[in-house]
Amino acid sequence: VNQVANLTLVSSACDMVSTAYASTKESHPYIRSVCDAAEKGVRSVSEATASCVQPVLTTLEPHVAAASEYASKGLDKLGEKLPLLQKPVDQIISDTKELVSSRVADAKDAVST
Repeated sequence: VNQVANLTLVSSACDMVSTAYASTKESHPYIRSVCDAAEKGVRSVSEATASCVQPVLTTLEPHVAAASEYASKGLDKLGEKLPLLQKPVDQIISDTKELVSSRVADAKDAVST
């Protein structure tokens, strides 16, 4: 999970969502109260679940470690094949706009000739 969260694309997307969430909460008092209540609920459920799940996680630790190692190798290979994962969202959007604009210009030129 940490390796996925540290991918540039994922971390920049999370930052954008977090900024939008915080901005929305600040701008709209009614939404803020709903979000605050939801956050408290999630915290309570997380705390209650953590104590129940811990014994199971301890038992499964060797299996989780093996799965984690396998997943890590898979993510490394995915990162090699998809360099897009190492770019921030705003750069991907910019590159996509530039590519679309270029293709539209090429299409206009082709139609004109």
